[in-house]
Amino acid sequence: MSTREGPLSGVKVLELAGLAPGPFAGMMLADHGAEVLRVDRARAAAVSTAGGGPGASTVMDRGKHTIGLDLKSPGGARAFKELAKHADVVIEVFRPGVAERLGIGPDDLHAVNPRLVYGRMTGWGQDGPLSATAGHDIDYIAISGVLSMLGRAGERPTPPVNILGDFAGGGLMLAYGVLLALLERERTGKGRVIDAAMVDGASILFAMFAQAARGGLWGPRGTNLLDTGAPMYDTYETADGQYMAVGALEPQFWAELVARMGLTDLPDRDDRAQWPALRARLEAAFRSRTRAEWESVFEGSDACVSPVLSMTEALEHPHNVARESYVGEGRQPRPAPRLLGVDLPDLSPPAPLLDLAPWGLPEAEARKLRDAGVLSP
Repeated sequence: MSTREGPLSGVKVLELAGLAPGPFAGMMLADHGAEVLRVDRARAAAVSTAGGGPGASTVMDRGKHTIGLDLKSPGGARAFKELAKHADVVIEVFRPGVAERLGIGPDDLHAVNPRLVYGRMTGWGQDGPLSATAGHDIDYIAISGVLSMLGRAGERPTPPVNILGDFAGGGLMLAYGVLLALLERERTGKGRVIDAAMVDGASILFAMFAQAARGGLWGPRGTNLLDTGAPMYDTYETADGQYMAVGALEPQFWAELVARMGLTDLPDRDDRAQWPALRARLEAAFRSRTRAEWESVFEGSDACVSPVLSMTEALEHPHNVARESYVGEGRQPRPAPRLLGVDLPDLSPPAPLLDLAPWGLPEAEARKLRDAGVLSP
């Protein structure tokens, strides 16, 4: 695995293995130069691209190193503390109190490394009546109020897979918090504990919409300008069973759409009472041609109309190809945001880290831990 380059070069991150949000935060840091060491359970440390357990390798583990450590053993906890002495960041993904019981909580690690940034990733947060209970993305966005706003009119709330809670509200917010704490450390010389809760992250992502809803400026789900309520912001089926996405909100873009489609005598788009009739006209028009034909009609235009591509089709779209949006083994999404002048980082699967001396664990001590089954490989 090559030397890490980027703005976070030299930053060492200990990532305790877990489900999506923690690894995603680690990936975001690794993508921009951080040296990330993923700490699995000792028996799960073998790097594998099969299966879905914590020990399996996914795109979110790219560019990292990995070891296995039995944190329930005294030797494993002591070893983790030694690693933390030489780390800048710890990403911890346990329920509240678990890290403390293992002897690797914030107080334990700050006692040996006051500069450590300790990032805690949970669904509910470190306190509150739900903090000790189980949950998933759908639960966190439900409690935040966000889920109530997602879906079509007259239908059940529809979760957008687990993007809002796990990834945007969870892992991405944790990575952001880590960067804030690292920046603050430059001024104060001290680390900080980050309480990254997915319920909080989902809430702030919807801050604008929540304010509008509470102020009476946003109606029930599926009836508004940006949630498929408006016919000029929706998807439409084509003759071949594919779909086109329409986002022609501004008058000039709408005029371009109407001209390109050859539509006349349309209902007034500014009259909400006319939206059902306008939608019916658009539906009939889009069904008259295939997706490829509509792509040709709107190519190079400002009508804000795009084909709805599958994940496989997206790999070959000319814009994505020109920008090299998918790179490396398995055509992975390119690290984002792009920092101009910084080379593409190492996107290879995680590699076992055999030499832990740079992390403060001498080879003799590592050998003893391996012989005792506490450390692997």
